[in-house]
Amino acid sequence: MKHWINDMKIKKAVIPVAGKGTRFLPATKQIPKEMIPLVDRPMIHYAVEEAVKAGIEQIIFVISSGKECIENYFDRNMELEAFLKENEKTDLLKMIKEVGTMINVCSVRQKEQLGLGHAVNCAREVIGNEPFAVILGDDLVISDIPVTKQLIDIFEREGEKSVIGVMEVPIEETSKYGIVKGNFLKNDDKTMLMKTMVEKPLPSVAPSNLATPGRYILTPQIFDCLDKIERGAGGEYQLTDAINMLAEKEKVYAHIFNGDRFDTGSIEGYLRAVLEFAINDPTKKELMTKIIKEVTLKYNL
Repeated sequence: MKHWINDMKIKKAVIPVAGKGTRFLPATKQIPKEMIPLVDRPMIHYAVEEAVKAGIEQIIFVISSGKECIENYFDRNMELEAFLKENEKTDLLKMIKEVGTMINVCSVRQKEQLGLGHAVNCAREVIGNEPFAVILGDDLVISDIPVTKQLIDIFEREGEKSVIGVMEVPIEETSKYGIVKGNFLKNDDKTMLMKTMVEKPLPSVAPSNLATPGRYILTPQIFDCLDKIERGAGGEYQLTDAINMLAEKEKVYAHIFNGDRFDTGSIEGYLRAVLEFAINDPTKKELMTKIIKEVTLKYNL
């Protein structure tokens, strides 16, 4: 692979959305999980909005059959716009125009769901020789500074090297995540030089309690590693294996990000996100507080 030009900005983000969403059946029988509403917007909206606020200019969705509506959501709907304009629904018209013009999007097909590493590799022709972000659309974070922007800042500060977003988890939950091991920098107790990442280790052998919930800044050298790894757990190509290989060739950092993370890929995480996203929305807070009080009283909770 050609060397990429120094001082390149992170302009592109890969968002894999090819999964079946089985934990949300029967809702996901016909509707992509990513399009299930979280308050008044589909889940995927929040992930893309994070990318936009971080300075990303293009989103590459890695999709499978039946997921085309995700890309369509971020396109213009001229018929709907004309209807709203004719009926003088100015606020709604402004809102859907903003959705349709917030960022450039494209999609690539993942014909077989063979793991996160395989999904990222599907986007390589669109990415080219540029560093890029990876955002998992069902891991959402409420933070003052977007998580992706936090990682981009470390990427730029540390000489444009790959950065993995991590968070602290209870040690008994390490088997749910990729867990990193490394040494913290002398001048930064939230950033470490990563030595290795272990996929879903048991608590008894976990190298730390720092977990990777789905935010990455990667150099294009990751594609060489993705070509060389073999299938791992579940017969899938693990991004973890490629990152470990990359860490043997060049520096890879892990950064403990600020923010409250929600795993909206699970029912529990989704319900928590609905509640907290509504509470954190100034236009919804009073209504949600009222509903919580009424339901608590009604059921004597």
